[in-house]
Amino acid sequence: MANKTVSDEEFIEMWRTLKSAAAISHKLDIQERAVHSRRRRIETKYAIKLVAKDFRTDLWTHRQTAHEHAARHHLGIENGTVIVFSDAHFWPGMRSTAFKGLLWAIKELKPKAVINNGDAFDGAAISRHPRIGWDSKPSVVQELKACEMYLGEIDDEAKRAYSKAKLIWALGNHDARFENRLANTVPEFMAVGGFKLKDHFPAWIPCWSCWPTEDVVVKHRMKGGIHATHNNTVNAGKTIVTGHLHSLKVTPFSDYNGERFGVDTGTLADPDGPQFVDYLEDNPTNWRSGFAVLTFHNGRLLWPELVHALAPGAIQFRGQVVDVSKL
Repeated sequence: MANKTVSDEEFIEMWRTLKSAAAISHKLDIQERAVHSRRRRIETKYAIKLVAKDFRTDLWTHRQTAHEHAARHHLGIENGTVIVFSDAHFWPGMRSTAFKGLLWAIKELKPKAVINNGDAFDGAAISRHPRIGWDSKPSVVQELKACEMYLGEIDDEAKRAYSKAKLIWALGNHDARFENRLANTVPEFMAVGGFKLKDHFPAWIPCWSCWPTEDVVVKHRMKGGIHATHNNTVNAGKTIVTGHLHSLKVTPFSDYNGERFGVDTGTLADPDGPQFVDYLEDNPTNWRSGFAVLTFHNGRLLWPELVHALAPGAIQFRGQVVDVSKL
């Protein structure tokens, strides 16, 4: 069924029958964001509540609610590409090589979804860690504007490449600083617009984890340490794609259930950038800048691929060096 126009009454009955934005999106061949937008308009117009299938946790506020954003977001990818980046730690005026490479990859690969796997917002000024010397950090509003600008570029490129591309944001620990600071300092303002991180990024669907298929989970972090990718997939029993550790690697694992992978998506930021320079104290890091490309064939994940920032303005992917300096 292609972009069928339905009346408000038909939409209400459809919601009460299916109780799922994903199901209605599939039935009407429109994006889930459009389904939720219409649901909200109908709720306001008729003073009714269209409740989803079950009550889930609103990830941005950690409270029980009938909000449309579930803890898990399922994509149901059968064939196609999903690009996953993480730990962008967007900073005003900093466009890393990996970020430029991400725009290039979106244009070239036309992914069905782009997943921001946490820590796009750094929250340097509201960190629980004490200030280091006289270091200078951007304000919250400066960071928000940087995130809005860079995520907006990704949004624009994704929609040009594939009009139905989904934009998913799996919450990271740095992202959580925004609401945690407000929730613990001025809890009386909980319902005020703008006090939730998602209020500033309506194009991105928030979740704790995103599942491209039932066998692949993307979330910001699970296990820690140098063997995290191995331990993640062993303990998850699934292919699991994480960020947080900035290592950028793929670890295969096989058992009686078959082959699966632990993937670390590295950092979209420059490891030597101002976000990290002070607290690293000029120590070496086992970090790499880049992101991951997941390709699905008949519902099965092929071997995960990595895009690596090789040098300023140049990335490497599939044995080729690509100049992205002009992006």
